[in-house]
Amino acid sequence: MMIPDGKTRWAAVVASPIEHSLSPLIHNTAFQSLGINATYLAFDVSEEELEDAFSGLKAFKGLGFNLSMPNKQEALKYVDCVSEEARLIGAVNTVVNSEGSLTGYNTDGIGFIKSLESEQVFVTDKKVTVLGSGGAGLSIIVALALSDVKKITVFKRPNDNFEAVSDNLQFIAQQTRCEIELLAFGCDTRLTDTIATSDILVNTTNVGMGEGSTDTLVKETSCLIPSLVVVDIIYNPKETQLLEDAKSKGCQTINGLGMLIYQAAEAFKLWTGQDMPVEDVKKAILEHERNL
Repeated sequence: MMIPDGKTRWAAVVASPIEHSLSPLIHNTAFQSLGINATYLAFDVSEEELEDAFSGLKAFKGLGFNLSMPNKQEALKYVDCVSEEARLIGAVNTVVNSEGSLTGYNTDGIGFIKSLESEQVFVTDKKVTVLGSGGAGLSIIVALALSDVKKITVFKRPNDNFEAVSDNLQFIAQQTRCEIELLAFGCDTRLTDTIATSDILVNTTNVGMGEGSTDTLVKETSCLIPSLVVVDIIYNPKETQLLEDAKSKGCQTINGLGMLIYQAAEAFKLWTGQDMPVEDVKKAILEHERNL
């Protein structure tokens, strides 16, 4: 283990709560594997404390921040410029400090795309059904739209913000020239018909999260045809009920571990200019899980 000295650089994740974050394990494994004199920390920072945290990032010349809930939207106030993805999503999950100038990025979506590519799944000209339109869902929708998919159909609950989400998705569609349709959960026939004619199905909700959960948004599994790729961004459990059902129907299935790693890899490269040693990181995560 490298001992910090006067030349050690640092980066950190700022969120609340933070104690269960895998980000320190991921980034410190990468720093050590590549022999980079840097360390990665985790700070419990609320929205009210975020301005002070950004002042500290500049004062102590950190490489940058990762941000998680509840700070992704609030961080937009404290950066000097943002990437195209962050602008369209309206949220930042990575900040790069370049001599006091702060640039905000959102690497969730590109991390999702790269996790698919690592499994030989490519999204260009594909029809994609997305379940959910929250923070992670929106990041994925934007990344898909920027990756020239044929059409994105989004399903969400018909709650009070349905119209606001619809307006936001149409803005994204206009900005990216991608066809995006928003539909409400509630009509199982519409959901199953849409899935059956899609190339890729993505669950971005927390339905199915937690060991032992048998919840799934896709109750009628006849739409899970073998040509469909089914992705669930949940990584605990490794195989949700949705993925279990899809695998039994002959679908290719992908869980959320790859997205977790590849979004971190994008941030790592922004800070260091180097590719994250993804295989070393995967091994470290698996070892960590075995020791729990």
